[in-house]
Amino acid sequence: MSYASQTSSYREMEIQSASPERLVVIVFEQLVVNLERARIAMDRNDLELRVTSLRRARGLVAELLATLDFEHGGTLAKQLADLYQFMLYELVDIGQRQDVVTLRKIVNIATSLRDGFTMAATSVTADARLKTA
Repeated sequence: MSYASQTSSYREMEIQSASPERLVVIVFEQLVVNLERARIAMDRNDLELRVTSLRRARGLVAELLATLDFEHGGTLAKQLADLYQFMLYELVDIGQRQDVVTLRKIVNIATSLRDGFTMAATSVTADARLKTA
């Protein structure tokens, strides 16, 4: 089995066994990776990589938007929806204009959200362990 195949298998098992909190973090991790790839592609004038990376990033943001729970999330879910919709709009615009400055701003937003959700997931996991201890 090749290294790439083993990595893919490991990632698939991680996703299948992940908690909902961890799944959100995984989506954000992939979002940041694809945004960085798009930035690198713009720097290198690599059209194929830029298009692919931005398409994947838009798909990940759309997934985050689609999984928001407005019933339980209240104001926070609405604010996240607005932010995700803004990011989607900007990602389409970035792809058309090749705007590296705006892309870097979106990378910063996604990185901050990833870090925040990572901390929240860690807190939920710690709370769950305390309750079962």
